[in-house]
Amino acid sequence: MLKIALSKGRIFKETLPLLKAAGIEPLDDPESSRKLILNTNHEDVKLVIIRATDVPTYVQFGAADIGVAGKDVLMEHGGEGIYEPLDLGIAKCRLMTAGLVNADPVNGRKRVATKFVNVARKYFESRGEQVEVIKLYGSMELGPIVGLSDLIVDVVDTGNTLKANGLEPIDHIADISSRLIVNKAAMKMKHERIQSLIDRIRGALA
Repeated sequence: MLKIALSKGRIFKETLPLLKAAGIEPLDDPESSRKLILNTNHEDVKLVIIRATDVPTYVQFGAADIGVAGKDVLMEHGGEGIYEPLDLGIAKCRLMTAGLVNADPVNGRKRVATKFVNVARKYFESRGEQVEVIKLYGSMELGPIVGLSDLIVDVVDTGNTLKANGLEPIDHIADISSRLIVNKAAMKMKHERIQSLIDRIRGALA
């Protein structure tokens, strides 16, 4: 059995053509189906549908052999127990700091709201800045608006959401795209199958 971990939404939609090029197609529509494990046109290949932030964890612990995850999620996770053989070049965005337009300078330690707690700490430490990191799970833009934080660290696509809420991007942390990831043990035990899949997806990207 080969299990592939995917999350619903943009990543799933943009991964489907790549899987199709590798000869794998789901038999169920993930948008309309309530199933969490989808059958494919191969009896021994299943798609496991989970939250984007959980994909590296499922792959790390072998609950899935392969997964597709954004580089932002992988940076936060740390990538332990995982190979990252391919940059799929899909679901592109930027990981940035952002704050209120024309905000007053901060005296003392800045407060930073984000769901990327580890990434934020490492980034500000690399700049020699001590900050207080506040974990949020959504609506980061609210942090500076209501005075919870001075800055946010979040993914930015068009920047329209920031602009609509009176915020602006400030510092660029990383360019983000989705990566194909593989469990290290699975790569050894199912090497031929997984390498063949990687090669076909690489060919589709080319």
